Amino acid sequence: MAVKRIWHGWTTLENADNYRKLLHDEVFPGIEAKRIPGYMSIELLRRDLEDEVEFITIMTFQSLQNVIDFQGEDYSRCYVPNEAQKLLKRWDQFSSHYEAVECRSYERDT
Repeated sequence: MAVKRIWHGWTTLENADNYRKLLHDEVFPGIEAKRIPGYMSIELLRRDLEDEVEFITIMTFQSLQNVIDFQGEDYSRCYVPNEAQKLLKRWDQFSSHYEAVECRSYERDT
């Protein structure tokens, strides 16, 4: 059963594209380079609001122990590298963790 690690951060409108680029070019490859056992994927969601941009990351691990391997015993604390902090307006100090209990895909007949 997979574990989803969910975190939120917000940027100014001006910093949003630079933040996304930093995640794509540096932060996500840096996480992947750690070769964390049980790390499966990371997703990035973006929502443009009136005066800021919200980002959500969803990391998928095979188990809670794999999250601990990534973040340590205080595994709920956020992981926000210094360069990312410079572009963020605010962010959650803690991540939430959920067991993925069901996932369905729909394939349309063509």
